[in-house]
Amino acid sequence: MSKITCYYMLSPLLLLPAMVAAECSCETNELTGDSKSLTLKFKLGAIGAILGASAIGVGLPMLGKRVSILRPENDIFFMVKAFAAGVILATGFIHILPGAFEGLTSPCIDETPWQNFPFAAFIAMVASIGSLMVDSLATGHYRKVHFGGNNNNSKEGSNKVVDEERNDEHAGHVHVHTHATHGHAHGHGGGSFVTESGEFGEELSKLELIRHRVTAQVLELGIVVHSVIIGISLGTSERLDTIKPLMAALCFHQFFEGMGLGGCITQAKFKSRSMATMALFFSLTTPIGIAIGIAIAGVYDEKSPRSLIIQGIFEAAAAGILIYMALVDLLAADFMNPRMQANTRIQFGSHLSLLLGAGCMSVLAIWA
Repeated sequence: MSKITCYYMLSPLLLLPAMVAAECSCETNELTGDSKSLTLKFKLGAIGAILGASAIGVGLPMLGKRVSILRPENDIFFMVKAFAAGVILATGFIHILPGAFEGLTSPCIDETPWQNFPFAAFIAMVASIGSLMVDSLATGHYRKVHFGGNNNNSKEGSNKVVDEERNDEHAGHVHVHTHATHGHAHGHGGGSFVTESGEFGEELSKLELIRHRVTAQVLELGIVVHSVIIGISLGTSERLDTIKPLMAALCFHQFFEGMGLGGCITQAKFKSRSMATMALFFSLTTPIGIAIGIAIAGVYDEKSPRSLIIQGIFEAAAAGILIYMALVDLLAADFMNPRMQANTRIQFGSHLSLLLGAGCMSVLAIWA
């Protein structure tokens, strides 16, 4: 083999350092005034489109008072929640967590300590554990407030929940039928419990209500964190080939994520004002993030070490919260529900909806 032949065979290897250096470049590209004006129009359009998709998504489950098919006690509601939970789960695993890994392992930040330890996975794990702790402590706090300091049912504490539920005309009503040997406690929308006294069934219904309220609040916290971050990312982006697919993906994402959150808010049976506040807060977070991104686009460098570290930490935390909420509070709670396990049709539909939601959100990762 001649020297010339060996040179041509080995010459591509000599280009590898240059190729790697090009991929690791931390420089940003300057855009012309016309390009900036065009991208600004798309960003403003994204604010309106995402706001509308978020509001419709979170508002649909709340129309259950008027649309019977969307009520929590309807079979189709399990399937809608399973689809939304699949979207939230895929958002955490496919869209947010890889971005956190990419940011916290970027060659633009110091090798020590960021390159020597999987901080993204560690932060996601800590956020999941933190969500569990908040979930448990908040549930315990609400239980003490409503049922007194001990584990026994306190009539005074129970009356607080009963009075609060009566403020909503569609709150669950408990009817107790006492027999000589046993009693049946039927909770509308909250399941049925067979007990020796109707009080225990009523207590279980109230505990389930408290659980739904904690779930809705913690889930909204996780969604808000990543919604603001991804809004800032869109607002600071200056490339149309990034903004266009990201805008479409976010409309789909916010719509179905809103349905999942709206379903939790509906099951929690908050007062109308609280429900409206939570829905409005969710709808505005991503548009506010986009507005912040537009405002700081001139001074914000998404590839600076500080930006990469801060964004990576928040994305990892948001991923951990969403993964925990999707698996534990949404999927496990519904899929272990006796009503679903006793109905093959609901089981099949919910499993299919879960796979469809996770699959659709995963496919969107091709574009955004």
